[in-house]
Order: sequence, then C-alpha cells, then structure tokens
Amino acid sequence: MSDFKQLAIIGPTASGKTSLAIRTAQRLDAYILSLDSLSVYKEIDIVSAKPTKEERGNIVHFGIDHLSPDKDFDVTLFTRLYKQVRQQCIKEQKNLVIVGGTSFYLKILLEGISLRPVLSAQHREHVSLWMRDLTSAYTMLNKMAPLHMQTIKPSDRYRIEKALEIYAVTGESPEHYFATHPPKPVITEPLPLYEIVWERVQLRERIRQRTETMLKSGLIDEIIMLERRYTRAPNCMRAIGIKETLMYLDGIYDKKTLTEKITVNTGRLAKRQETFNRSQFNDVIRGNIEELKKKLLW
Repeated sequence: MSDFKQLAIIGPTASGKTSLAIRTAQRLDAYILSLDSLSVYKEIDIVSAKPTKEERGNIVHFGIDHLSPDKDFDVTLFTRLYKQVRQQCIKEQKNLVIVGGTSFYLKILLEGISLRPVLSAQHREHVSLWMRDLTSAYTMLNKMAPLHMQTIKPSDRYRIEKALEIYAVTGESPEHYFATHPPKPVITEPLPLYEIVWERVQLRERIRQRTETMLKSGLIDEIIMLERRYTRAPNCMRAIGIKETLMYLDGIYDKKTLTEKITVNTGRLAKRQETFNRSQFNDVIRGNIEELKKKLLW
C-alpha cells in the first residue's frame, strides 16, 4: 500500500497519550501499537493504566496483553512486533499510530538495534547452568568482553544473562558480535512525532489523581493476584506501582504512604521520560493536549 501512513505520540506518564491516540486512530483509520513496557503483559491491567476494552472501542491494539508476566519483553521482541504490525497494516490497508511512554523502544526503531541470535533449548540450558553462579558468569564475561561489561553491574542478572545468550549461540564475545552486527534503522521513512507536554505542577496532580483512581479500582487486589500466580521473581514485578504495593503488603507502608510513594516515584519517572524525549528526538511537534488535538483531529 503506497499511501501507508504512520505517526508517533509520546509524552510522560499520565499525559493523556492513550485517549489522544485512540481518537487519532479513529480519524486516520489506523491500528495502534503500544510503546509501553508494562501494558504488554496480560493480567497487569490497573497498575499499567492500559486502556480498557471499552476505551479501545473498535480500534485494534497491538503491544497490549501480548505476554504473560513471567516472560521477559525487550527491544528485540518489540522490533519484531513492530515489523509484524506494519506488514499487517499494509496488508489490511490500515495506517498506524505508535503511542506510549517507553520512548526508548521508538528510538530503537528509528536508529536500529543489533538483533540478538535465536536460542535453542540446548542454548537456554547452557545459559541456565552459567547463571547459577552469577559471580563466575560475570567474571567470565568480563575477561571476554571488558569494554562491554563496563556498563553492566555484577548484580545485573538480566543483562548478564543476555550477554551469555550471545556467547552460547555464537561462541563470540558480545563486543565482537555487536561489532559484526551493527544496528540498522527499522523505520527509514519520515515519521511525524508528536509530544504532549504539561506544566510540572499540573502533571503531578494528574499523576496523584490517577494513583488514587488505581487504588479505588482494585490495585492492591491485582498485585496480590499477580504475586500468587507469578511470585515476585519476574522483572515486571519491580515496576512502579507494583513494588510499592508489595511493600504495603509486607507492612512497610500504610495506605497513605503507599499513595504518596507511587505518586512520587511516578513523578520521577515522568521527569526522566521528559528528559529522554527532549534529548533523543529531533523535529518533534510539541504542545499541550489541546494544541495537539487541533493538529491531529482537525
């Protein structure tokens, strides 16, 4: 489809991206791809603030309810998902709205990533054995790829495991693998990029209100269910909103402190998101929610 169009809507958490994206998708006859590292998981509904099925209406969403919480999701999987979604849009003569707060994924689409090798069951078994002794695994990798390991802490199980996966499949150090597999942009055509901006005080109030709404909607019960089914081991169980609720369940926080901690930590996340967006993207159309509505929904 030669007239396939796509655009991206970014902004800090609680900025109104979801509702704007849905209305934009309706106007453009588009599907939506979520850029959210938590909404990608099934059963994580309230704490992720993912749009309900009613809110999604007749708009097909991708990147939501994609994996179970005990599975890891990273930029490599997201890149593959984007390619699949783009092909489906073209096949079905739909446009695409990319939206979410995990802008790092969008940066990877624009600048590229070295795709990681596919692991077999045997490779996974080797990696699992190495990971039983994290200190030894880190020492081995540090001797093999000292420059690559400079940015990885000895306690960072996730990144150590990813480095071991490369070695298990290829027999190469991560440094050599990435040198011989340079990143290639996934999106090569122009991508209109819209960013919602808010005054800091206003955004903080929106975050506070959303936190209170989550708690009234059953946030604590959702986290109890997630812990029972998946334990605290998965990476997603360390997300903002989940980790604070677990501390409440442990008796460390009372209800008031829980609300305050989620609000403060979400506010800090929003600040990091704003900083990242300003520093990493060029030619961005920035404006408050009403200004962007005029541009996207005319």
